[in-house]
Order: sequence, then structure tokens, then C-alpha cells
Amino acid sequence: MLSRVILGGTDLSVSPLCYGTNMLGWMIDQPRSNAIFDTFAAHGGNFIDTARSYGDWMPDAPAGASERAVGAWLKTRKREDFVIATKGGFFDLRKGDYRNRCTPEDVAQDLQQSLDHLGIETIDLYFLHMDNEDAPVEVIVDALVQHQEAGRIRHFAASNWSAERIKAANTYAASIDKPGFVASETFWGLAVPDTAAAAQQGYVHYYEGEYEGVHAAGLPVLAYAAQSGGYFTKRAKGADLGDQLTARYANPVNDARLAAASALADRHGVSINEVVLAYLTNQPDQTVPIFGGSSPEQVTESVKAAALTLSAAELAQLHAA
Repeated sequence: MLSRVILGGTDLSVSPLCYGTNMLGWMIDQPRSNAIFDTFAAHGGNFIDTARSYGDWMPDAPAGASERAVGAWLKTRKREDFVIATKGGFFDLRKGDYRNRCTPEDVAQDLQQSLDHLGIETIDLYFLHMDNEDAPVEVIVDALVQHQEAGRIRHFAASNWSAERIKAANTYAASIDKPGFVASETFWGLAVPDTAAAAQQGYVHYYEGEYEGVHAAGLPVLAYAAQSGGYFTKRAKGADLGDQLTARYANPVNDARLAAASALADRHGVSINEVVLAYLTNQPDQTVPIFGGSSPEQVTESVKAAALTLSAAELAQLHAA
């Protein structure tokens, strides 16, 4: 069974692994989604991540397909048993609105839609899905504090924000005696990306070289792309990587990291996927991987990573490769 940890300075008691739902409600139907959630919950998982925009890239899917899938399943459970994270302020993919929507007005609209889709009164952890660097942090933080005080969200956080903007926002929040961003949802996994290729695919602000300072200062990191798209597992099996995964991760550093991960998997008698996720769960500063899985069996395999302890030397072996 997965244990519970308190997320940073919040009152949120969460499982050490978070299930990411970007495939649900459009690629994966409701019955299959329910089976995945049931399995995650049966293993002690209670932390679920979604976003207002997930699924909106499919014209024939309902708006907010992922949130709706989460909400439909949540109705079968006790709401207080689960920590729900969602994100807003992203492009409106359904309307083809690609202006920057990280504004108080757009976030308010997205937040209300997320509450409706999820069928809940309060979102436990609300992320801004992107930053608007043309907007002063004061304006954005003030808007989020208003939603918090109105009871629509319990805590707020940042996704795809630079470390410097997070620090600026939290400095302002402290000046008005508010908690500010309580976490960062950050692009991070064992595989080191080609930053240009990753950015073309929408993956920006990779953890290494930018977030170590704010992380060590106490800001929890929820790592998205935590399994690096299955890059190492697929490589080990000789599976087709596809053009996007190849462009994002095929480089000599990851060749060496694959060898290191394979060696550790053999040493511990576990899968490479478990090593990849355990690389994050064993970081010295609080890190919660957001993992994916399109079947109950994949969920069961991934949650095993929480039981794998890697030493500092083993983490260094993986990172130095």
C-alpha cells in the first residue's frame, strides 16, 4: 500500500505518486478510466492530476474530457479521500485561442468550468498551467488569493513557470502574508531532453539547471513526464520510439542513463520503469512523480516504485551517466 506524505507546507496528505489523467475521457473511455482509478485507489493512491485543457485537442470529445472522467468516478467515492489537482489558464484548444490566457479573467472562467466538470465545490491544488510574463506577479497572485478566500481552491501552485518568476510571486505573497505557490509542476524525468525539440512539443523549463534552488529551499516538485514518455522501457525492449520521442530524448547522455538504469534494475530485481520513477521519489527534496498508465496493470506496475529505495550513490550513478 502506498503511504501518505504531507505536501510541503500544506495540509494535503498525498500518496508519494500522483496519477496523471491526460489520456482519460477521450482515448480511454469511462469504464476503463474507472478501472484504472479503482486500481490506483486500491493500492492506496489518492493524488490525481488533471487539467481544464486535457482532451480538448480532440474535437469529438466533450470539453474538459479528462476532468469529466475524474468527476464521474469521484462521484462513486468519498470526496474527502482524494486530493484533486487541476490546471487552468492554458490556451483554449477547443476555440483555437492561442493568446496568453494566464489572466485573472481567463483563469476565473477556467476555474469555474473545472469545478463544474469535476462536480466538486473546492479544488485541493490549483495550478496555473502556464505563465504570462507580461503580467506583474502581484496581479496574478491577488486573483488566486481571492479564489482561495472564496473557497474555490484550497492551495495554488505553478506549472511551466520559471524558477525566477516563482520566487518573485512567492516574495510578493509573503509580503501580504499569504502562502503563495505551494508547489511547482515541472518537466522532469531521468531522461535528459533536447531542449529545442522538447520545446517544439510543448515541454518547457526542464528541471535540471533551473529549479534546484527553489526545490532545495522547500518548494515541492510534481514531476510531469516523470517516465520520460516510456523512453527507457521502450529502448530496453527494442520497441519503436516514434519520431517525437526520438527527437526529444535520443542522445548519448540517455544512452548512458539507460545502461545505469538497467544495471540498477538487475541489482534490485525490479523493472526499469520502477527505477525511473524511484529516481524521483528518492530525491533529497520532496518530489512527487506524475505517472501515466492506460490500464490497471500498468498502474499496479508503476506504484511498485514507491517501495524501491535508491541510495545517494545510486542516484548519483543515474545522474552522472
